Amino acid sequence: MEGVPLADVAAQHGTPTYIYSRAALEGAYRRLDGALRGARANRPYQICYAVKANSNLAILNLFARMGAGFDIVSGGELQRVLAAGGDASRVVFSGLGKTRAEIELALAKGIKCFNVESEPELERINGVAASLGVRARISLRVNPDVDAKTHPYISTGLKNNKFGIAFDRAMATYRRAAELSHLDVAGVDCHIGSQLTDVAPLLEAMERIVALTDRLVAEGMPIHHICPGGGIGIAYQGEPTIDIAAYADALQRSLGERPLELLLEPGRMLVGNAGVLLSRVEYVKPTEAKNFLVIDAAMNDLIRPSLYQAYHAMEMAGPAVAGVESRVYDVVGPVCESADVLGRDRQLAAREGDLLAILSAGAYSFVMASNYNSRPRPAEVMIDGSSAQLIRERESIEQLFAAERVLK
Repeated sequence: MEGVPLADVAAQHGTPTYIYSRAALEGAYRRLDGALRGARANRPYQICYAVKANSNLAILNLFARMGAGFDIVSGGELQRVLAAGGDASRVVFSGLGKTRAEIELALAKGIKCFNVESEPELERINGVAASLGVRARISLRVNPDVDAKTHPYISTGLKNNKFGIAFDRAMATYRRAAELSHLDVAGVDCHIGSQLTDVAPLLEAMERIVALTDRLVAEGMPIHHICPGGGIGIAYQGEPTIDIAAYADALQRSLGERPLELLLEPGRMLVGNAGVLLSRVEYVKPTEAKNFLVIDAAMNDLIRPSLYQAYHAMEMAGPAVAGVESRVYDVVGPVCESADVLGRDRQLAAREGDLLAILSAGAYSFVMASNYNSRPRPAEVMIDGSSAQLIRERESIEQLFAAERVLK
């Protein structure tokens, strides 16, 4: 990765370890930023990185220094953004279960906007803002009932999904928001799903929320920004992806001369292909039915294959060794679940002790890791040219139960 052999990272930091490329992170951000800037130079826009995709402080700090705002879904994510040097005034707060404490924190820090996901939440934010003697800027996350054609677990824009406010309730809910004493209506937001590789659903959703915005403005609503969300997919196994420049141009054309700021909430597209999970082969286990490659990474480290049936390409990561037979393996971890399969039917030339890199592991990977089977979570390392910097220490066994108490 960049100028660093992954074997050197393994020797210094052990395995399993998540490893990220600074150049890849910065390159992805610049591509999107350049596309938005080039599509229409005089329109204000803001990239709000979706913190849930990868929330390591080093990555958040990197994006903050490049000018990013942030899309958060919890008070904990807001605290991370602030600890990483992010600007609260460039933060939008999404998520459908905001607690009173989280709303108070966000108002105290002065975030840009709440993306409201239900009518009861609207009332709650108004009440909290009134108790603090402040006004809250809000946008409704409207559910446009557009099929994202992605995995059902990461589809969020259909009317039977838990997210957002139904499109046919949007006007009434905006009217209610305008009546509430401590709210300022600021924008229109939507999000139809994740890992989208077809631009058509994104543009259909944008068309619907632009039409809604026009109706709101006609009623005198002061709409300042519009956000079609994020969800732009990456290539995990060579599949076609969305042309970012063409998408940015289409968004700008859909807005025409309307004086609106354009927000985007990308996550995976900025970090997904910037990371790998480096693991070591513990055992080569041939059987009559299958050949298994047992590695030291497991579903607790990377749950996407078990949860979403997600595909991650794999490559041997150490120095090449002549004479090692290539076989078809199921790549599995040591966790005591039959679902602990990170890759099926992979052609690999591997021996016990060899290093294996699981690719495209920068998004929704470490952030979803757990301690199942009392396994410490991996270390995280950032590659910057020829240097490798530890950005998260590997958890120790002692840390796993440091907060627990035995009965007296």
